Amino acid sequence: MEKKQSSSAVGKMNGVDFSDLAYESGFGNSFSSEAIDGALPPGQNNPLVCPYGLYAEQLSGTSFTCPRKLNQRSWLYRIKPSVTHEPFKPRVPSHGRLVGEFDKSNSSTTPTQLRWRPLDIPDSPTDFVDGLYTICGTGSSFLRHGYAIHMYTANKSMENSAFCNADGDFLVVPQKGRLWITTECGRLQVSPGEIAVLPQGFRFDVSLPDGPSRGYVAEIFGAHFQLPDLGPIGANGLAAPRDFLTPKAWFEEKSCPGYTIVQKFGGELFTAKQDFSPFNVVAWHGNYVPYKYDLSKFCPYNTVLVDHGDPSINTVLTAPTDKPGVALLDFVIFPPRWLVAEHTFRPPYYHRNCMSEFMGLVYGGYEAKADGFLPGGASLHSCMTPHGPDTKTFEATIARGNEAAPYKITDTMAFMFESCLIPRICPWALESPAIDPDYYQCWTGLRSHFSSEVTDNVSFEESRNGQH
Repeated sequence: MEKKQSSSAVGKMNGVDFSDLAYESGFGNSFSSEAIDGALPPGQNNPLVCPYGLYAEQLSGTSFTCPRKLNQRSWLYRIKPSVTHEPFKPRVPSHGRLVGEFDKSNSSTTPTQLRWRPLDIPDSPTDFVDGLYTICGTGSSFLRHGYAIHMYTANKSMENSAFCNADGDFLVVPQKGRLWITTECGRLQVSPGEIAVLPQGFRFDVSLPDGPSRGYVAEIFGAHFQLPDLGPIGANGLAAPRDFLTPKAWFEEKSCPGYTIVQKFGGELFTAKQDFSPFNVVAWHGNYVPYKYDLSKFCPYNTVLVDHGDPSINTVLTAPTDKPGVALLDFVIFPPRWLVAEHTFRPPYYHRNCMSEFMGLVYGGYEAKADGFLPGGASLHSCMTPHGPDTKTFEATIARGNEAAPYKITDTMAFMFESCLIPRICPWALESPAIDPDYYQCWTGLRSHFSSEVTDNVSFEESRNGQH
């Protein structure tokens, strides 16, 4: 079982010290952070001469004329501007397993339920970029609408290089091994049981302090994640804004001959050489920032009498569409929690959905699948494809009957990427040795319990009133 390690763990890798990390708190805030006092210009963004001889550079995550409540941008004050690099060239060798525009030439569709076992960590040296591969997605990064779902397996830290995703935002869910992520705003330590969001355009590198690492990545094109509205829940609950953490300013000033910027652009990788670290930002301010969140801080809501709440009640982050209540991508979790509903089948119900659901498991077991759904594995149930508890889960639940006492689901963290758009699936995902060809058999044991005879089933009201 891979659980979150303490964020106070100390260490150093590639000359970067992660032992004294400190964060700013809040979601969507406008932050100001200085690694050297006085590095932020007073009273304006772009003075003729910046303090300490720094360069001012704006990073915009939305159009300039986007409404103020949606506008996202940050000002970075750096030792050298990011424009100081050689021309981009296609990466050689090419990656080959990343997709930024989905069509019949690179992906296919199927309504069949799909499941993958965890992939082994590669034997050859593989960093985060080389170990990243697309499972499915839809739309186009060129048209700024859609998403891609990736997974990664890696065994080495990135060296003398940084990654930049020009296509969209990354939501990273590590499953095995901590990630030490250095960004232009500062450093993040992200453990299994936590997530990180790396917005479009930020340069970052990934180190692996625990060695072999594995996890999941959701990428959204043309949108950014936000907290879901709470509606009748009220002012509090689910993910609290104060629990989202943004790095404080940190910089390195050093010569880095042959340093490589790897840029994902339209699903393809390009590289450019420069002679300095991109993490040379001495101060910054704004609301367009990378951040992390500890999933154990999520405050779940649940049924306290009868029936089963819809999974939307467990939404951590959402990327909305123009249609109210419809998500380009929701990030939903199934954390430890109490189940107390009376006269109710408590695991997730059988259903078909206009949304498509990609599920992963960080650690523990998942309440609807007794076998086969493993930490590091995944499943995909596309639009209107039926799915639900496997036979073993159903039979065990029915056997407990209406007398089942309240009980707590513990030692688990499952999640779902859910979208209104139907995904196309990459050929290497369908041909993967990790795909489970017998997944459908987990439901074949479900038998009919129908009888036209009058039964002695007790109604909920009778059960409550002691009339049986």
